[in-house]
Amino acid sequence: MKTVKILYETDFNLWLEETARLLKENKLEQLDIENLIEEIEAIGRSEKRGFRSNLEQLLLHLLKWKYQPNKRSGSWKSSIIEHRNRMLDDLEDSPSYQPYYEQIFDKCYQNARKYAEAETGLPINTFPEICPFPKTDVLTLDYLPKDDNN
Repeated sequence: MKTVKILYETDFNLWLEETARLLKENKLEQLDIENLIEEIEAIGRSEKRGFRSNLEQLLLHLLKWKYQPNKRSGSWKSSIIEHRNRMLDDLEDSPSYQPYYEQIFDKCYQNARKYAEAETGLPINTFPEICPFPKTDVLTLDYLPKDDNN
Protein backbone atom coordinates (compact mmCIF):
# COMPACT_ATOMS: atom_id res chain seq x y z
CA MET A 1 0.00 0.00 0.00
CA LYS A 2 1.15 3.52 -0.77
CA THR A 3 2.43 5.54 2.13
CA VAL A 4 -0.15 7.81 3.67
CA LYS A 5 1.79 10.93 2.62
CA ILE A 6 1.64 9.90 -1.06
CA LEU A 7 -2.09 9.21 -0.74
CA TYR A 8 -2.64 12.81 0.30
CA GLU A 9 -1.43 13.96 -3.11
CA THR A 10 -2.98 11.17 -5.19
CA ASP A 11 -6.28 10.15 -3.53
CA PHE A 12 -7.53 12.50 -0.83
CA ASN A 13 -10.55 10.37 0.12
CA LEU A 14 -8.38 7.28 0.56
CA TRP A 15 -5.96 9.43 2.60
CA LEU A 16 -8.85 10.36 4.92
CA GLU A 17 -9.94 6.74 5.29
CA GLU A 18 -6.40 5.53 5.92
CA THR A 19 -5.72 8.34 8.41
CA ALA A 20 -8.90 7.45 10.33
CA ARG A 21 -7.91 3.78 10.35
CA LEU A 22 -4.42 4.56 11.62
CA LEU A 23 -5.83 6.76 14.38
CA LYS A 24 -8.32 4.07 15.43
CA GLU A 25 -5.55 1.49 15.50
CA ASN A 26 -3.29 3.89 17.42
CA LYS A 27 -0.59 3.62 14.73
CA LEU A 28 0.47 7.20 15.24
CA GLU A 29 3.97 6.73 13.84
CA GLN A 30 2.49 5.99 10.40
CA LEU A 31 0.36 9.15 10.27
CA ASP A 32 0.99 11.99 7.85
CA ILE A 33 1.12 14.50 10.70
CA GLU A 34 2.00 17.56 8.60
CA ASN A 35 -1.02 17.22 6.30
CA LEU A 36 -3.28 16.09 9.14
CA ILE A 37 -2.54 19.32 11.03
CA GLU A 38 -3.16 21.35 7.87
CA GLU A 39 -6.52 19.66 7.30
CA ILE A 40 -7.66 20.08 10.90
CA GLU A 41 -6.81 23.79 10.75
CA ALA A 42 -8.65 24.08 7.42
CA ILE A 43 -11.74 22.47 8.95
CA GLY A 44 -11.68 25.03 11.76
CA ARG A 45 -11.44 27.92 9.29
CA SER A 46 -14.23 26.48 7.17
CA GLU A 47 -16.51 26.02 10.17
CA LYS A 48 -15.93 29.62 11.22
CA ARG A 49 -16.67 30.86 7.69
CA GLY A 50 -19.96 28.96 7.79
CA PHE A 51 -20.85 30.45 11.16
CA ARG A 52 -20.03 33.96 9.90
CA SER A 53 -22.04 33.39 6.71
CA ASN A 54 -25.07 32.26 8.70
CA LEU A 55 -24.85 35.36 10.88
CA GLU A 56 -24.64 37.65 7.85
CA GLN A 57 -27.67 35.98 6.24
CA LEU A 58 -29.62 36.14 9.48
CA LEU A 59 -28.86 39.84 9.91
CA LEU A 60 -29.67 40.52 6.25
CA HIS A 61 -33.10 38.98 6.57
CA LEU A 62 -33.76 40.73 9.88
CA LEU A 63 -32.95 44.03 8.17
CA LYS A 64 -35.23 43.26 5.25
CA TRP A 65 -37.96 42.19 7.69
CA LYS A 66 -37.68 45.44 9.64
CA TYR A 67 -37.22 47.91 6.79
CA GLN A 68 -39.47 46.37 4.14
CA PRO A 69 -42.54 45.30 6.13
CA ASN A 70 -44.75 45.44 3.04
CA LYS A 71 -42.59 42.80 1.34
CA ARG A 72 -42.37 40.31 4.19
CA SER A 73 -42.67 36.76 3.03
CA GLY A 74 -42.62 33.24 4.32
CA SER A 75 -39.27 32.71 2.64
CA TRP A 76 -37.74 35.58 4.64
CA LYS A 77 -39.13 34.16 7.87
CA SER A 78 -37.94 30.69 6.88
CA SER A 79 -34.46 32.04 6.18
CA ILE A 80 -34.38 33.77 9.57
CA ILE A 81 -35.36 30.52 11.28
CA GLU A 82 -32.92 28.41 9.24
CA HIS A 83 -29.85 30.57 9.78
CA ARG A 84 -30.67 31.18 13.45
CA ASN A 85 -31.07 27.43 14.02
CA ARG A 86 -27.77 26.71 12.26
CA MET A 87 -26.05 29.20 14.53
CA LEU A 88 -27.71 27.84 17.67
CA ASP A 89 -26.67 24.32 16.66
CA ASP A 90 -23.10 25.53 16.13
CA LEU A 91 -23.09 27.23 19.53
CA GLU A 92 -24.45 24.09 21.17
CA ASP A 93 -21.81 21.91 19.50
CA SER A 94 -19.03 24.44 20.08
CA PRO A 95 -19.73 26.77 23.03
CA SER A 96 -16.34 28.36 22.36
CA TYR A 97 -18.01 30.11 19.41
CA GLN A 98 -19.75 32.52 21.81
CA PRO A 99 -16.73 34.87 22.04
CA TYR A 100 -16.30 34.52 18.27
CA TYR A 101 -19.94 35.60 17.82
CA GLU A 102 -19.23 38.70 19.90
CA GLN A 103 -16.02 39.36 17.96
CA ILE A 104 -17.51 39.14 14.45
CA PHE A 105 -20.98 40.56 15.09
CA ASP A 106 -20.32 44.19 14.11
CA LYS A 107 -18.41 43.28 10.94
CA CYS A 108 -21.13 40.82 9.92
CA TYR A 109 -23.73 43.51 10.49
CA GLN A 110 -21.84 45.92 8.21
CA ASN A 111 -21.69 43.23 5.53
CA ALA A 112 -25.42 42.56 5.99
CA ARG A 113 -26.16 46.28 5.48
CA LYS A 114 -24.36 46.16 2.13
CA TYR A 115 -26.24 43.02 1.10
CA ALA A 116 -29.53 44.64 2.18
CA GLU A 117 -28.77 47.72 0.09
CA ALA A 118 -28.03 45.54 -2.94
CA GLU A 119 -31.07 43.29 -2.49
CA THR A 120 -33.66 45.92 -1.60
CA GLY A 121 -32.52 48.84 -3.72
CA LEU A 122 -32.89 51.04 -0.65
CA PRO A 123 -30.08 53.50 0.13
CA ILE A 124 -27.47 52.22 2.60
CA ASN A 125 -28.40 54.92 5.11
CA THR A 126 -31.84 53.27 5.43
CA PHE A 127 -30.05 50.72 7.58
CA PRO A 128 -28.49 52.15 10.75
CA GLU A 129 -24.72 52.09 11.06
CA ILE A 130 -25.08 50.43 14.46
CA CYS A 131 -27.10 47.24 14.53
CA PRO A 132 -30.66 47.92 15.72
CA PHE A 133 -31.04 44.35 17.00
CA PRO A 134 -29.64 43.36 20.39
CA LYS A 135 -27.11 40.55 20.02
CA THR A 136 -29.09 38.37 22.40
CA ASP A 137 -32.33 38.90 20.47
CA VAL A 138 -30.72 37.94 17.17
CA LEU A 139 -30.30 34.40 18.53
CA THR A 140 -33.67 34.25 20.32
CA LEU A 141 -35.88 31.65 18.64
CA ASP A 142 -39.05 33.67 18.02
CA TYR A 143 -37.51 37.13 17.70
CA LEU A 144 -38.61 39.17 14.71
CA PRO A 145 -37.99 42.92 14.68
CA LYS A 146 -40.88 45.30 14.39
CA ASP A 147 -40.85 47.92 11.69
CA ASP A 148 -40.47 51.54 12.76
CA ASN A 149 -44.25 52.09 12.51
CA ASN A 150 -45.01 49.44 15.19
